[in-house]
Formats: sequence, structure tokens, C-alpha cells
Amino acid sequence: MSKFLDRFRYFKQKGETFADGHGQVLDTNRDWEDGYRQRWQHDKVVRSTHGVNCTGSCSWKIFVKNGLVTWEMQQTDYPRTRPDMPNHEPRGCPRGASYSWYLYSANRLKYPLMRKRLMKMWREAKVQHSDPVDAWASIIEDADKAKSFKQARGRGGFVRSSWKEVNELIAASNVYTVKTYGPDRVAGFSPIPAMSMVSYASGARYLSLIGGTCLSFYDWYCDLPPASPQTWGEQTDVPESADWYNSSYIIAWGSNVPQTRTPDAHFFTEVRYKGTKTVAVTPDYAEIAKLCDLWLAPKQGTDAAMAMAMGHVMLREFHLDKPSQYFTDYVRRYTDMPMLVMLEEREGYYAAGRTLRAADLVDSLGQENNPEWKTVAYNSNGELVAPNGSIGFRWGEKGKWNLEQRNGTTGEETELRLSMLGSQDEIAEVGFPYFGGEGSEHFNKVELKNVLMHKLPVKRLQLADGSTALVTTVYDLTMANYGLERGLGDENCATGYDDVKAYTPAWAEQITGVPRAHITRIAREFAENADKTHGRSMIIVGAGLNHWYHLDMNYRGLINMLIFCGCVGQSGGGWAHYVGQEKLRPQTGWQPLAFALDWQRPARHMNSTSYFYNHSSQWRYETVTAQELLSPMADKSRYSGHLIDFNVRAERMGWLPSAPQLGTNPLRIAEAAKQAGMSPVDYTVKSLKDGSIRFAAEQPENGKNHPRNLFIWRSNLLGSSGKGHEYMLKYLLGTENGIQGKDLGKQGGVKPEEVEWKDNGLDGKLDLVVTLDFRLSSTCLYSDIVLPTATWYEKDDMNTSDMHPFIHPLSAAVDPAWESKSDWDIYKDIAKKFSEVCVGHLGKETDVVTLPIQHDSAAELAQPLEVKDWKKGECDLIPGVTAPHIIPVERDYPATYERFTSIGPLMEKIGNGGKGIAWNTQSEMDLLRKLNYTKADGPAKGQPMLNTAIDAAEMILTLAPETNGHVAVKAWAALSEFTGRDHTHLAKNKEEEKIRFRDIQAQPRKIISSPTWSGLEDEHVSYNAGYTNVHELIPWRTLSGRQSLYQDHQWMRDFGESLLVYRPPIDTRSVKAVMGAKSNGNPEKALNFLTPHQKWGIHSTYSDNLLMLTLSRGGPIVWMSETDAKDLGIEDNDWIEVFNSNGALTARAVVSQRVPAGMTMMYHAQERIVNLPGSEITEQRGGIHNSVTRITPKPTHMIGGYAQLAYGFNYYGTVGSNRDEFVVVRKMKNINWLDGEGNDQVQESVK
Repeated sequence: MSKFLDRFRYFKQKGETFADGHGQVLDTNRDWEDGYRQRWQHDKVVRSTHGVNCTGSCSWKIFVKNGLVTWEMQQTDYPRTRPDMPNHEPRGCPRGASYSWYLYSANRLKYPLMRKRLMKMWREAKVQHSDPVDAWASIIEDADKAKSFKQARGRGGFVRSSWKEVNELIAASNVYTVKTYGPDRVAGFSPIPAMSMVSYASGARYLSLIGGTCLSFYDWYCDLPPASPQTWGEQTDVPESADWYNSSYIIAWGSNVPQTRTPDAHFFTEVRYKGTKTVAVTPDYAEIAKLCDLWLAPKQGTDAAMAMAMGHVMLREFHLDKPSQYFTDYVRRYTDMPMLVMLEEREGYYAAGRTLRAADLVDSLGQENNPEWKTVAYNSNGELVAPNGSIGFRWGEKGKWNLEQRNGTTGEETELRLSMLGSQDEIAEVGFPYFGGEGSEHFNKVELKNVLMHKLPVKRLQLADGSTALVTTVYDLTMANYGLERGLGDENCATGYDDVKAYTPAWAEQITGVPRAHITRIAREFAENADKTHGRSMIIVGAGLNHWYHLDMNYRGLINMLIFCGCVGQSGGGWAHYVGQEKLRPQTGWQPLAFALDWQRPARHMNSTSYFYNHSSQWRYETVTAQELLSPMADKSRYSGHLIDFNVRAERMGWLPSAPQLGTNPLRIAEAAKQAGMSPVDYTVKSLKDGSIRFAAEQPENGKNHPRNLFIWRSNLLGSSGKGHEYMLKYLLGTENGIQGKDLGKQGGVKPEEVEWKDNGLDGKLDLVVTLDFRLSSTCLYSDIVLPTATWYEKDDMNTSDMHPFIHPLSAAVDPAWESKSDWDIYKDIAKKFSEVCVGHLGKETDVVTLPIQHDSAAELAQPLEVKDWKKGECDLIPGVTAPHIIPVERDYPATYERFTSIGPLMEKIGNGGKGIAWNTQSEMDLLRKLNYTKADGPAKGQPMLNTAIDAAEMILTLAPETNGHVAVKAWAALSEFTGRDHTHLAKNKEEEKIRFRDIQAQPRKIISSPTWSGLEDEHVSYNAGYTNVHELIPWRTLSGRQSLYQDHQWMRDFGESLLVYRPPIDTRSVKAVMGAKSNGNPEKALNFLTPHQKWGIHSTYSDNLLMLTLSRGGPIVWMSETDAKDLGIEDNDWIEVFNSNGALTARAVVSQRVPAGMTMMYHAQERIVNLPGSEITEQRGGIHNSVTRITPKPTHMIGGYAQLAYGFNYYGTVGSNRDEFVVVRKMKNINWLDGEGNDQVQESVK
């Protein structure tokens, strides 16, 4: 109660006192407390979470009063950890605690919305045409009408529609597109299924049933670290955050744990009480630095240089000078270091070639099955052996795909030899590419020869063809590559850490700016701790390193450090990469639901980076060439053309997917084949050879080979993740954009050889854009139809994360507000209307699907030795070997709804599985018939129903080994057949456990250990990636079956990345042409543009939330250094403009000493819908962070058909990097709000 009145003489309250006058007895009115009581009263509490891609996956109490959500609070009932570990709670953050604001805010989408121009045309067309498909055709085939509503995208003009109307228009557009152009011209984008897996599955299932294209996300977001597939054959697998507590040395490298991993940060601070040392590595003084014992600040983009210098120290001190027995044994058993590599003769020197295979040797070492895929080593007796575990043992035979130290031919125990030193036949001079002298004006360089010669011990072998070859080990190559002198008189190797030679601490100091003493000290401490604890040294890493063009070099630098120190697969150690919420734990139960694999196989998948690079025509502005990326030792004549040419070659060789796939409607191919008396496969092969059918990517702008319909749900593609934002606005949407540069036709440059060039690019390729969201995001503003979805407190779904081992729900605490619906119900209704509308246009059709060569299938052995292109006459076109698989798929379009709402018969006919293993699911289908009931009639009669989201959740839980102990045992048994070792003991004790949806609504449940993942869910050890590889001797899914330090694919060698090297950031050439071109009188400066994750939002979610806007500055901001701000005359909170040839954005400046000179940061992702004035450059509303970015794909990420370098959805492929980008920064002069309300102002010019 306030004591305000007591300050006045005549209003003082008198009363008895007690406690010697320290207490006073008062009789006061406490009715004021009722306001608080009423605010926090509630009728019930429901468990839910937030389906946002934050990796937190926190369980929350949702308080409901009178049918409305009033507030939320963190749950604290996670299953307990073991006694020596802190519990997982508290889990949560201020962003999540503000979510209930959205439900009843003005930002909430309440009704289906349609663009007014489109609605008017649609209603007029419906009057003229009784058939909805004909009505849509009358609009979209009229160029003026189509252009009219496309140009209005992003300019408002939405009006309220009805579910009946929007569903009919969407269905009509889909049917028209499938019928006229093909189902692969209908696409959908939705990211990160783990955050709300049923919601993702709803749209993906609909698209897959009609033959549409599901676009990837993990690679597009640049959350995918290609170094993980390259090294381990694994997309991403990492420790849970609780395992940090088991570590005794942690480096947080480019990961701002307290800001971006808020729910898990307590483990990071708690482990310090045990004495664990923590080191922060960030270019800016980030929040993580405050939690660490030491902060290292390398120049941004140079992390690989520092990692290589640390590796140099580790190898010198712990492998050569005083070898650690633990390290030596680890790299011998669990890495490819003992494997032999053939040397290729060049002019006066040798170069490292591909790994030696059993097939290269006389009698193939007795190996008859896949000898060309079995790597070879010397054992301690000097004998050549093909040791167990290489990928050739995985397919075609059983029982030898394991990491037992045995000769794969005789089965005898054997110890592999790491080095040829001491047993060599001769010393050879081998060349290694060097890129550290390629710096620019913005990055330091150390000029050395671009080919460094090193002396290596080698053996000479007789090959099967009668020739001889020199071989050495990966271990010897690695030592030379790191510049380590081993008594061979190698002038390019360092004799000490102060030598400025590649890759010493002194060399790294010149590149990174980090003192050599600090590099040496941390490397030594990290390795010494790992030696004493057998691997309990860990590196936590995030987007800070993974968003650069040469991201795989950054990551391989860190991974090599961990491998040298035996940390991977050991509790408390290893590689902890956290970016997106990638870990969909019940993956194998979810996939049949999401991609309709219960009805038809395969689904159409496409890697989004290549998709958007092509169809948003960003390739037309490409300034980087393959020639400048190649190794100085490569034959450059073999790598001509534009970067998109490499993508096209990868598609036709079966390395990458295509979408659209072919230059003809795939529904028409089977008809033509029948008329020709051929099978669809043979007809397609013949037509591709004679050129009558071409890959669509070869003619992307001919008017037929581009996407037509795009669904976006659970995503803010055009306000958050869409790199090359302005190109998307122009070429995909056909609307106002801010592109400042000129295409290759106008500015000159390398034009494509494989792709047809047209002088005028095709604008407005998308006929219909449909977005599902609960709030009006930037993507909604650019859509044609916006569908209101239920919020995370209004629908039933499930959520998992890599940060903890639990599965828990999103629950419908209240009914969806206004006319919103859950994603499942929205797509179910669209499927129903599609089934009705398609009658008379589509029936039972044969679709021809091209499928790239898949990782974790026997087909990954398709191309063992050399790269051969069938179109160049280097080999024949053989589907699934030298080209994509060509697979006819039967579709029953009128039965789409019935199939959507039931589980199909393929689960019983074929079964289920994942990552190369399979098992029978008959008993699980029987259970689902009891749980979900069955269809009484129709095309799906007798099949289990999927009427509700809970039905879909039960399907996932029942089929997944992670949530059904009986399935887990079957899955481990299936893997045991490959390895010849019994692994079922890992799940036997949970065989009877079956997790149901209502179980997780009661309490989060810990999942069951599964061979889908490489760690264990155990009561005695925290989850850590690679644990089963090390402790169960299950091979990594790589060429050698071991952790791969050497990448021997021909493209990897020719691009200079077979071994780890430092490669400086690329020059995107995006600032010089615009610097000073449209001056406003203020100084301009080029700065490196970074987009780390923000404090006041999760990606773009919460960035428009009033509570978060109040805590932050309330709109877009860009951080910059005091030094750069002074040069530009900018003061804190000034309006500034950031621009380059890709576009422009406006924001307020945050001037801070925590930011180093030469870089600027715009935290991801701030939308263009809050407090954003116009741009002086574009004369349009200021852009988003992606307005100044453009995709540049990397050819080595296009490799496929080669063991671990084979395609998988979100597993491997081109990534959307953006941190090499530079921008021009200047202070704005005219602040124009473009609203005509007189709020414009002139900002004081720089004096």
C-alpha cells in the first residue's frame, strides 16, 4: 500500500505499534489487490510450447480464463537427470514469455484474405465459367490480368474472403498447373519440422500426394554445415546441452550461448563451478565473452586460419614431439588417417590423388563385393589390407561393416599403420594448394607460393593394370599440409611457432590479428585436457562460422582439432553445432506421414538454394567464377562456364535434384511412352539422349520451366530467410524491387554454357502465392492469399530439439480464434476441394519422377572413381548410376483427400526405415487401426484414419523407434545385420515402452535410443554425437567408414579442398559500382555485413511483438564501431542507409565499442513492417537484411553419387551463405516515411 499520504501532516494514519516501534498495526483497504488477483486468475493450465526455430523447445504452462489465454509460465516438471547432473529446468526466455500477446493483438490474422484485384477478377471469371479450373485459366492466361495483380504484391490491398472461396481458387490453380505444366511446378516451402512436425507434415503431405515439390530449408538457411556430411556422412548430430556439464574445457566459437541458447545457458555457467575452463571466440565483444575466462577476437571470416594454427600446435606437441597414446590410438581406429592415397605425377612434383581401393590392386585383395569402394591401408606387419568398415562392406554383404580392427578379407585382427615414415621406399615432393595470399583490401594476407611443396615418405605399389603408383597415408598428408617438419628437410615446414609459414601461430597472427601466444596457449590447454580426460574437450559453434562462403573450411578446421584430440564420440567432448532446431527425433515415424510415403514413393524434393538461385534469376547477376575458385594445381580447361552450369551438370549426372525437373509435363511422358511402345523409363532415357526432352534447368526462362504455385507455411520466407530478397521480388513476384546492379547482359561477365541466356529475364514467374500464418508478416504482404493459422496455443502438435532429449507437445489450450484453423485442417480442406475440382481434368495419372542418387542407399556407390558426364559422351546415360533415377509414380488425383486422411498400404507392403536400414511395421499398423479407427469405405477402406492432428501425431509416435520401444529393438536388429554385432541391448530395456500423445501432454518424455542417431538416450550418459560409432564400433557413413579428413572426390581435389586449407572470404564485387553513384552529400564507407541472431526475437518472430519492441529500440537497427561511425559522421540512433548492388535498407545506427572496425551487424531478422522509412537510394520502403544479399553457390557442394557426398533432403547440397557480403554505409539526409502524413524530416548532414 502506498505511504504517499503519510507525507502530509493532516493525513497521517495513526495506529498501534509493535516491535519497539518498528512495526505498525493498520486497518487499511486492500481491495487494490483484487486487480492483481483477477489478472492472474485462471480456469485451467494446459501444456504447450512455441513452434519457433530457436532450438529451445521449452515446455510452458498456458493459463486460460473464460476461454482466453491470459498468460504463460515455464514448466518445471521435466524428467530428472541423474544425481551428478543439474536438471534441465529452468527453460525459457523473454521472447517465449511474450507470445500470448500475439493471440489477441492487431497483428493477428483473423480471416482468410485475398488481394482485392485478384478477388475481383476471380469473381468475374466464376460468373463466366462454371468450372473453377477454366475460371482460373481465363485469368492467368491473360497476360494483362496476371500482370495486374502480380504488380500489386507488397502494396496492401487485401480484403476479407471466405474459406470456401479461397480453397476453391487454390484448388483450381493447383489443378490447372498440374494439368498444363506438371505437378513439379507446384512447390511448397516450410522449414524445420522439429518445431511443429505435424504442421509441417500437413502441407508436405498434400504436396507429395499431388506430386508437388517440397523445398529444403536447412541448407537454404545455411544452418547445414557441409563439413558434417563430408567428415561423418551425417547431416548434423550434436550433444544435448546437458553434456556441456560433462566437459572440462569448452571453446564457444562463434556461438553466443546466453543470447541465442538462453534456455541452455545455465549448463554453460554451472559447469564452471566444476573448474571447467571456457574460452570465447568472436570478432565482436558478444555476451558469451562475459561468461568466459578468455576472449579471442579473430578478424571475422578468418576462423579457419586460427583453427589450422591450433591444429599445428596440437599435432606438433601431442602427435610428434610427445605422442599421446590415447590420441594415436584414436586416430588409428576412428579416422581415415591410416588409409592410403595415390599420388598423381605432375610436372616436376606429385599431387595427392584419390584414395587407393582394393580394386586397384592385383586380385582386389580377395574382395569380390564392391572392391572399388573398399579403402586400403598397411598394417603393422607391412601387409596391405582392406580393413572392415569402409562403405564397400555396407552394401552387398553382411557382417563386416564395423570398426573392429580386422582384415576385411581374412577376418584376422590387425593394427593399421599411420605413417610411411621409417618404412618408405622413397621421399617424394608433393604439392599442396595455398590460398592465404589471396586477401583483399579488407582482409590480411600472407603471400607465399600458391603451390607449397612438401616432402613426404611414400611407398611404390604394383597396380592391377600393371602400372606402378606412389602411395602415402592421409596421416602423412595431414602432417605435411599443416606444415610440420619431421626430419625430411622440408623447407616449407616450420621449425617453430614463430616462423611465418603455413600454418603456424605466427602466420595465423598476421591473418587473424590474434596473438600467436594466445593461439598456442589455448591449443595446448585444449589438447592437454583432452589427453588427460580422454576426449572431454568441446567446441560449441554456431552461425558465426557457418554463414561464410567457405564455411566448410571453417568447420573442418574445428572438426580436425577435435579429431586430433580424440574428442568426437566421447561424453563431454566433441563438436556442438547449434543453429537451427534441426533434430526431428522421431524422424522415421514422421517421414511417411509428411511425404505420403505410405501411399507412393518417392516424393519430390528440391534443394532450395539451387531452386531460388535459378528461379529468382540471381545467377543473371553472378560475379564469381569457378575459375577463381579452383586450385592452382587444377586443369582449369575442364571447369569452364558459369556457376549455374555446374548446378545443371550436377542435376543431369544425378548429383542434385531438379525442380521443375524436365522441360515437359511429367504426366505426359507416360502417355507418349505408351504410344511409342516403350516404358516411361526407356522413353525418358531415349528422349534425354536425343534432346527431345531436356532438363528444365537448361531453359529456366522459356515460360514453361519455372514454378507456378508456391505455398509458404510456418515460414517468413520474404521477411527472414530469403537471401537475394530484391531478386525474389522482381523475378518470382513481378513487383516493385530495389535491385541496383545490372545483369551479365548489361555489365558483362561470364555467361552460362549449359543454360540458355535471354537478354530480358522473365519477371513474375509465380502465378499464385499462398501463405499460412498467425500474424501479418512480410511474406503475407507479398502473397496473393493469406490463410489464418492457429497459434501455438491453439493446435495439437509435437516438438523436439537437439538441445534436450525430450519430446513434448503443442496443445490446443483454447480453440483457434476468429476464423483461424490449424495447419492440418487447412491442408485437409484444400485436399478435399482439390479432389472435387480435379474431376474432369485429372484422374489416375502416371507421373515420371527424377530422383538424385541418394545417400544411405546402395546407389551411393554409383560413381566410384572418376567424374563422367553422359551428355559429353564420356559414358552412357544409366538411370541411378550416371544420371538421376527415373521412376514412374501412379497418382490418383480424385482420391487425394481420402489418401490425405488415411495411412496407406505401403507401410505394410514395404515397411519403414531410415538411413539405410528397414524393418517390418505390420504390428504398428495393427495398433494404429485400434488407436485411430479405420476408413469405412472409399479408396482407403480399412486403412487407419488421419482425421485430426492428434491422429497424425499418433502415427509418428507409433512408427518411430524413438517413441516406440518395440520398433527401436527392430531397428537395432536391422542395423546388427549390417555390422555383424548385436546392438539390440541398447533398447531392450525399453521394448515395452510406447509413448502416446496424451502421455507427453502430461509430462515431457525422454526418447528411446535409436540407430537413426549416433548417440545414446541413456540413464548413465548424456546424449553425445558419435558415441555409438566409438563405443559400439558402428562405422560412420563415409567412404572409409571412419571420420574423413581427406576428401578424394575429383572436384574436391581440383577445387583445392581435399585437405583442410584456409580460404579468405570471397569478393562479391557488390559495392564498387554503387559507391558514390547516388550521393546524398554524406561520406560513404564499405563495411563487411554480418547478420547474427538477435536478442529481441527468434528470427522474425517476436520482432513485431509490442513487448519485445518496448524492450529494444523498437525497429530496425544496425550496429557499427565507434571508429567507422566517426569516419562517417554518424552518431548513435541516427538514421543510416546500407546498400550495395543487390538493394538497400534503412535503419537506426547503434554505435558501440563492442564492434570492431570494418564490420557492421544487422541482427537477423528485422522486418520491413515496423518503424521503417523509405530509402534514398531506391525511393521505396527500406528493405530487410536480405535486401543487400545475393546467393553464390559453391560447386563442391553440388557433388553427388559418391559415398557420403551423395544427395539427401537437407543433408548435402548448395547452401545460402551471405557473410562475405560488403555494403556501403552512410548517414541519411531525408527521412521520408512514405505515408503522406507530414512526419518526414531532414537529418542534419555530416559536417
